[in-house]
Amino acid sequence: MRLNNKVALVTGASRGIGKATAIKFAREGARLVVCDLDDSVAETVAEIRLQGGSAVGYKVDVTKAETIEAMIGGALTTYGRIDILINNAGIVADAQLRKMTDEQFERVIDVNLKGTYNCTRAVVDAMIERKSGVILNASSIVGIYGNFGQTNYAASKFGVIGMAKTWARELGKHGIRVNAVCPGFIETSILKSMPEKVIRGLVERVPLGRLGKPEEIANTFAFLASDEASYINGAVIEVCGGMTL
Repeated sequence: MRLNNKVALVTGASRGIGKATAIKFAREGARLVVCDLDDSVAETVAEIRLQGGSAVGYKVDVTKAETIEAMIGGALTTYGRIDILINNAGIVADAQLRKMTDEQFERVIDVNLKGTYNCTRAVVDAMIERKSGVILNASSIVGIYGNFGQTNYAASKFGVIGMAKTWARELGKHGIRVNAVCPGFIETSILKSMPEKVIRGLVERVPLGRLGKPEEIANTFAFLASDEASYINGAVIEVCGGMTL
């Protein structure tokens, strides 16, 4: 198991990519700290434990530093360290620029961008002390190429790429690797609100002829978190089936 005895923190772990990542990491031998905005994170914990894994869950708002600090304190008490941070928590609130409200813009930036900053800031000192760690930011192909109606989301996902590259430069000397993963369009609840015609249009743009699965992003995170990726630092990896070609 490539993550045996590692302690991994996954944000936004109640569903979709976050839940798939937590389950994948547990199967690879990691002990999990999982969080989300509501109590449904308990379902992820229960599923991991049912499969024989170790996990603790917390209700956390990543925009509020005090809730993150409480989680980190509890995690360190339970497991003694955090080896891996997956900054996955994120939301969308789409609108064209002329129709986007300040609240829509600010909420997405607060969760996706500031939330990533808050969580990383909360764990980085402990990683530096141990001279070891992996930080993985969940970005998006929208964070590289932009997308119609997603000014706020694109800005936030551009931002987490910039932070990953900056942290890779700053923290590499402390034995900490930082990378960004950019999924394409993945079969999660976020897509359920889209019309079927729009979904078909997305699929037609993918050379592999299908949308991605949460487990395929989880597999990428697992590789990057493992020692097999020990010389990958500051990378931005697209996982989109070739959609951007």
